[in-house]
Amino acid sequence: MASEMTTEDVLAVFESAGAVLHGHFILTSGLRSPVFLQKARVFMHPDKTEILCRALADKIKAAGLGQIDYVVGPAVGETVESLRALGAEVLAAGCLIDRSAGKADVGVPLVALAEYEVPAYPADKLPPELAAIPAVKPGSRGL
Repeated sequence: MASEMTTEDVLAVFESAGAVLHGHFILTSGLRSPVFLQKARVFMHPDKTEILCRALADKIKAAGLGQIDYVVGPAVGETVESLRALGAEVLAAGCLIDRSAGKADVGVPLVALAEYEVPAYPADKLPPELAAIPAVKPGSRGL
Protein backbone atom coordinates (compact mmCIF):
# COMPACT_ATOMS: atom_id res chain seq x y z
CA MET A 1 0.00 0.00 0.00
CA ALA A 2 1.34 3.45 -0.87
CA SER A 3 2.22 5.84 1.90
CA GLU A 4 -0.61 8.08 3.02
CA MET A 5 -0.79 11.51 1.43
CA THR A 6 -1.05 14.52 3.71
CA THR A 7 -3.38 17.44 3.09
CA GLU A 8 -0.32 19.42 2.02
CA ASP A 9 0.58 16.70 -0.51
CA VAL A 10 -2.93 16.73 -1.99
CA LEU A 11 -3.05 20.52 -2.17
CA ALA A 12 0.36 20.53 -3.87
CA VAL A 13 -1.05 18.29 -6.62
CA PHE A 14 -4.04 20.64 -7.01
CA GLU A 15 -1.70 23.67 -7.07
CA SER A 16 0.56 22.04 -9.68
CA ALA A 17 -2.48 21.60 -11.93
CA GLY A 18 -3.66 25.19 -11.44
CA ALA A 19 -6.72 23.84 -9.64
CA VAL A 20 -6.66 26.08 -6.54
CA LEU A 21 -8.35 29.29 -7.63
CA HIS A 22 -8.48 32.50 -5.61
CA GLY A 23 -11.07 35.26 -6.09
CA HIS A 24 -14.80 35.58 -5.32
CA PHE A 25 -16.73 32.45 -6.21
CA ILE A 26 -20.41 31.54 -6.05
CA LEU A 27 -20.61 27.93 -4.87
CA THR A 28 -23.33 25.46 -5.89
CA SER A 29 -24.88 25.97 -2.44
CA GLY A 30 -25.22 29.70 -3.16
CA LEU A 31 -22.59 30.53 -0.55
CA ARG A 32 -19.58 32.65 -1.52
CA SER A 33 -15.94 31.73 -1.09
CA PRO A 34 -12.51 33.25 -1.78
CA VAL A 35 -11.16 29.78 -2.74
CA PHE A 36 -12.41 27.31 -5.34
CA LEU A 37 -10.94 23.83 -5.79
CA GLN A 38 -11.49 22.91 -9.45
CA LYS A 39 -10.82 19.18 -9.58
CA ALA A 40 -11.53 19.10 -13.33
CA ARG A 41 -8.18 20.84 -13.83
CA VAL A 42 -6.47 18.00 -11.95
CA PHE A 43 -8.36 15.38 -13.95
CA MET A 44 -6.90 16.83 -17.17
CA HIS A 45 -3.61 15.21 -16.07
CA PRO A 46 -3.80 11.38 -15.95
CA ASP A 47 -0.62 11.13 -13.87
CA LYS A 48 -1.95 13.50 -11.18
CA THR A 49 -5.36 11.82 -11.26
CA GLU A 50 -3.78 8.40 -10.77
CA ILE A 51 -1.74 9.59 -7.77
CA LEU A 52 -4.79 11.04 -6.01
CA CYS A 53 -7.26 8.29 -6.87
CA ARG A 54 -4.84 5.49 -5.92
CA ALA A 55 -4.18 7.21 -2.56
CA LEU A 56 -7.93 7.64 -1.97
CA ALA A 57 -8.56 3.97 -2.82
CA ASP A 58 -5.82 2.95 -0.36
CA LYS A 59 -7.38 5.13 2.34
CA ILE A 60 -10.84 3.63 1.71
CA LYS A 61 -9.40 0.10 1.92
CA ALA A 62 -7.64 0.98 5.18
CA ALA A 63 -10.92 2.29 6.65
CA GLY A 64 -12.11 -1.31 7.12
CA LEU A 65 -15.57 -0.80 5.65
CA GLY A 66 -16.05 -4.44 4.71
CA GLN A 67 -16.75 -5.92 1.31
CA ILE A 68 -17.17 -3.25 -1.36
CA ASP A 69 -19.00 -4.54 -4.43
CA TYR A 70 -19.39 -1.31 -6.42
CA VAL A 71 -17.87 2.14 -6.51
CA VAL A 72 -20.11 4.89 -7.89
CA GLY A 73 -18.49 8.05 -9.26
CA PRO A 74 -21.18 10.67 -9.77
CA ALA A 75 -20.70 13.92 -11.65
CA VAL A 76 -22.91 15.71 -9.12
CA GLY A 77 -24.05 15.12 -5.50
CA GLU A 78 -27.23 13.72 -3.96
CA THR A 79 -25.87 10.20 -4.62
CA VAL A 80 -26.33 8.51 -1.22
CA GLU A 81 -30.10 8.90 -1.18
CA SER A 82 -30.41 7.95 -4.86
CA LEU A 83 -28.48 4.72 -4.29
CA ARG A 84 -30.52 3.87 -1.19
CA ALA A 85 -33.71 4.43 -3.19
CA LEU A 86 -32.43 1.77 -5.59
CA GLY A 87 -31.91 -0.66 -2.70
CA ALA A 88 -28.16 -0.29 -2.30
CA GLU A 89 -26.43 -0.43 1.07
CA VAL A 90 -24.11 2.58 1.04
CA LEU A 91 -21.05 1.91 3.21
CA ALA A 92 -19.32 5.27 2.86
CA ALA A 93 -18.68 8.26 0.65
CA GLY A 94 -15.24 9.20 -0.56
CA CYS A 95 -13.78 12.45 -1.82
CA LEU A 96 -10.40 13.89 -2.67
CA ILE A 97 -10.80 17.00 -0.50
CA ASP A 98 -13.39 17.57 2.22
CA ARG A 99 -13.59 21.36 2.14
CA SER A 100 -15.59 21.33 5.39
CA ALA A 101 -12.59 19.83 7.26
CA GLY A 102 -14.69 17.02 8.73
CA LYS A 103 -17.84 19.05 9.48
CA ALA A 104 -19.93 17.80 6.52
CA ASP A 105 -22.63 15.20 7.21
CA VAL A 106 -23.38 13.19 4.08
CA GLY A 107 -25.40 10.52 5.90
CA VAL A 108 -22.65 7.88 5.81
CA PRO A 109 -19.01 7.85 6.90
CA LEU A 110 -16.97 10.22 4.73
CA VAL A 111 -13.47 9.12 3.74
CA ALA A 112 -11.52 12.12 2.47
CA LEU A 113 -8.00 12.05 1.13
CA ALA A 114 -7.52 15.54 2.60
CA GLU A 115 -9.43 17.91 4.83
CA TYR A 116 -9.08 21.59 3.98
CA GLU A 117 -11.50 24.10 5.44
CA VAL A 118 -12.53 26.60 2.80
CA PRO A 119 -14.36 29.67 4.13
CA ALA A 120 -17.89 30.17 2.81
CA TYR A 121 -20.25 33.07 3.46
CA PRO A 122 -23.87 33.98 2.73
CA ALA A 123 -24.04 36.63 -0.02
CA ASP A 124 -25.32 39.22 2.47
CA LYS A 125 -22.52 38.59 5.01
CA LEU A 126 -19.36 38.90 2.92
CA PRO A 127 -16.13 40.21 4.43
CA PRO A 128 -15.24 43.58 2.84
CA GLU A 129 -12.24 42.20 0.92
CA LEU A 130 -14.46 39.59 -0.76
CA ALA A 131 -17.32 42.03 -1.43
CA ALA A 132 -14.85 44.26 -3.31
CA ILE A 133 -14.21 41.55 -5.94
CA PRO A 134 -16.72 40.65 -8.69
CA ALA A 135 -18.28 37.21 -8.12
CA VAL A 136 -17.97 34.39 -10.66
CA LYS A 137 -19.63 30.96 -10.77
CA PRO A 138 -17.01 28.39 -11.79
CA GLY A 139 -17.58 24.72 -12.44
CA SER A 140 -19.72 22.75 -14.86
CA ARG A 141 -23.04 22.19 -13.07
CA GLY A 142 -24.80 24.78 -15.19
CA LEU A 143 -23.81 23.03 -18.44
